[in-house]
Amino acid sequence: MKKKLVLGALFVLPIVVYLFFASGVYNFAKLPVLTANVSDIDAFATKEGQSESLNGKISILCFLGDNSEVKKTNAFNLHEKIYKRFGGFNDLQFIMLFPDGTNKKVEELMQELGQYSDVSGWKLLYGTPEELQLMHSSLKTGGSLDSHSATPYAYIIDTELNLRGRTDDEDYGKLYGYDATSVADLNNKMIDDVKVILAEYRLALKKYDKTSTRDSYLKKTN
Repeated sequence: MKKKLVLGALFVLPIVVYLFFASGVYNFAKLPVLTANVSDIDAFATKEGQSESLNGKISILCFLGDNSEVKKTNAFNLHEKIYKRFGGFNDLQFIMLFPDGTNKKVEELMQELGQYSDVSGWKLLYGTPEELQLMHSSLKTGGSLDSHSATPYAYIIDTELNLRGRTDDEDYGKLYGYDATSVADLNNKMIDDVKVILAEYRLALKKYDKTSTRDSYLKKTN
C-alpha cells in the first residue's frame, strides 16, 4: 500500500507542479485591458509644433501639470525608476503632457534631469487645460486632473490605444495607473507590469514573424 502511495505521489506530483506553474504563466502572460480605445494625442504638439501618436507603440503617458515642485518629484521618480531601465527599448515611448505656457519651466526641468542621464527619448507635448482633461477622461479611470492639469499617476497604453493595468491588485483592486509619488509603487508594480507588456509585445512580434514566414513559403510553393 505504501509503495503504491509513493509511486502515485511520484507520478501525480510533477503533473500538479506543472499545472500550477502553467496556470501562473497563463495568468501573467498579458497585462489586462482596463479601457479600450482611449483618445490619441493628436490634439497636442511639441514646442516646435510637431504632433505625436500613441498608435503603434507602447506608451508611458503622464500628465505632469504646471506645479513645479510636484512635477519635479514625479518626473524624477519616473526618470530614475522607469525611464533609465526601459528608455532604450524601441517599442516603448515616454509621453509627457503639459499645459500651454509651461515650456520654459519644462525645459528647465529637462535640463536638470539631463544632468543624470540622456533624456532625449522623452516626448514633451502641450495643450490647453480642456484638451488635457478630455484626454484624461478618455482613460475612464474614475478620477480627474487637478487644478494644475496634473495627476500623480503614470499610465501604460498599448500599441492599439488600450489602457493596461491590473484588475486584482492586492492594494488597489483595479489599478489604472501607477503613483509616481510612490517609489514603492514604481518599484513593486510598474516595473513588473512594463516588463510584462514588453514581453507580451515581443512574443506577438515573434508569432507574427513566424506566420509571415510560413505564409510567404506557402505562396512560393503553391
